[in-house]
Amino acid sequence: MIEKIDTSQIQDIVGKLSPKQADSPKAPVDNSADASLQADYASLISRATQIPEADTEIIRKAQELLQSGQLESPENIREAAENIIKNGV
Repeated sequence: MIEKIDTSQIQDIVGKLSPKQADSPKAPVDNSADASLQADYASLISRATQIPEADTEIIRKAQELLQSGQLESPENIREAAENIIKNGV
């Protein structure tokens, strides 16, 4: 037959087994350090959305050359393939 368990005995055993951290360091009371970051995203977004005029001119010239068929020579096709392999798409 099982005898009645005294819970105070269990608490005593658990108290002896659990590690105590009495000497653990405490956080400083007056911690005035500020870890916040401040960034100005508006200027970054503004610069990213501006397309330089030189790029649009290059694109326009490339479109004209494609439409005229001047870029479809074997040499240009080979050079384009080599550039894709070398630099990626």
